[in-house]
Amino acid sequence: MSNAAYYSLLNNGALTGDVIGAVVATPTIAVTGATLTCTRDTHAGRTITINAAAGCAVTLPNATGTGSVYRFFIGTTITSNSTTIKVNNATDVMSGRAYVISDNSAAVLGYATAASSDTITFDGTTTGGYAGDIVEITDAIAGTYLVQVHTKATGTEATPFSATVS
Repeated sequence: MSNAAYYSLLNNGALTGDVIGAVVATPTIAVTGATLTCTRDTHAGRTITINAAAGCAVTLPNATGTGSVYRFFIGTTITSNSTTIKVNNATDVMSGRAYVISDNSAAVLGYATAASSDTITFDGTTTGGYAGDIVEITDAIAGTYLVQVHTKATGTEATPFSATVS
């Protein structure tokens, strides 16, 4: 039922109170190439599936505090090179956590960003990058992205966060 039909039935056609917004489905963006430069208009609010076994270098737009959300899903396990998600400039940083399912005794590990973190790296083993991993990044405030990573790692697990953008 459309919103107009709903309000017609509910209020005899008189729109009062908050208008209920329509939910619009947006298709997933599939990435198979070696690079991806994200833009707010194309990528914000959508799920980006990375199907690049040889890795993908992802660059985010400048963090300006828009509240835009970028959701990444690792659709294909990384088997060579790395997949990186980086800020666009030397002043933006990431703030948040990575929750890692370890292959050691079914442990869950946690890693926090450092004050200078600006990059997430998945190597397909110790820092994650397995099919099913999820990263959610929010343009929280000017200069800062809020990040939440849910991944699986093997071997000697390590933080996926680093500072590599200069």
